[in-house]
Amino acid sequence: MTNTLSHPTIKNGWFSEVSNTMWPGQAMNLKVDQILHVEKSKYQDVLVFKSTDYGNVLVLDGVIQVTERDEFAYQEMITHLAMNSHPNPKGLVIGGGDGGVLREILKHETVEEAHLCDIDDAVIKASKKYLPGLSKSYDDPKVHVHIGDGFEFLKKYRNTFDVIITDSSDPEGPAESLFQEPYFKLLSGALTEKGVMTTQGECIWLHMPLIKKVVDDCRKVFPTVDYAYCTIPTYPSGQIGFMVCSKNPSANLKKPLRSVDPEKERKLYKYYNQEIHEASFVLPTFARNALE
Repeated sequence: MTNTLSHPTIKNGWFSEVSNTMWPGQAMNLKVDQILHVEKSKYQDVLVFKSTDYGNVLVLDGVIQVTERDEFAYQEMITHLAMNSHPNPKGLVIGGGDGGVLREILKHETVEEAHLCDIDDAVIKASKKYLPGLSKSYDDPKVHVHIGDGFEFLKKYRNTFDVIITDSSDPEGPAESLFQEPYFKLLSGALTEKGVMTTQGECIWLHMPLIKKVVDDCRKVFPTVDYAYCTIPTYPSGQIGFMVCSKNPSANLKKPLRSVDPEKERKLYKYYNQEIHEASFVLPTFARNALE
């Protein structure tokens, strides 16, 4: 049967990422093998296609969220920077409907329950069908899924979670409120005494004014605030950052509290390791100067 699906971001066999105000003048392009899913959910445009070289790709509102080839870099770093900075972590994910962060949280034996709150169940359903390498985590009995606004979800909890990971899209549309001081206050309230949080922190090559504002807002709420980053080819400029914050004023987020032996580490992770954890906080001079 001929595939009759189409999408305005795909022309002549190539997907071209929407070049918006977040990264003007540039766009990632991937060659398309087959369009798998097109949907307008209540909140956003959802597209899944099979690429020729990056596996299946999840796109929201014209922006790449996940590719099967490189997703592990982002998922591992946003998760383990926080999880390995807490002595006995459980886990909560805000966003992350593809299931990748859940998968990483469940690698930690200390986790008894893993909660995920995502506003758009269309993303979860599409990921379960087309991204099994990430979404298999939903089958784990430790996982509890909540469909709704993460902002509203956090209002119900005080001093509950050791680690909260906000795996959001960019601060336009549904995720805008997740990059502002009121949200960070809610995060702090929901965290336990020495709780740690990470959030998606945008790109130092494209978003330094936004990153500086987020850092400043976090410093109003948390006594310990740091910024880290990783490389990932299909995100704008091939790089993405993470806000890492702790309620513990004496925490050193740059050195992991918890680790595994090198042999087990190689089996658990494709990108993350102890050295990468520490190195990810070493910023280029222009970024260091801006954030100091």
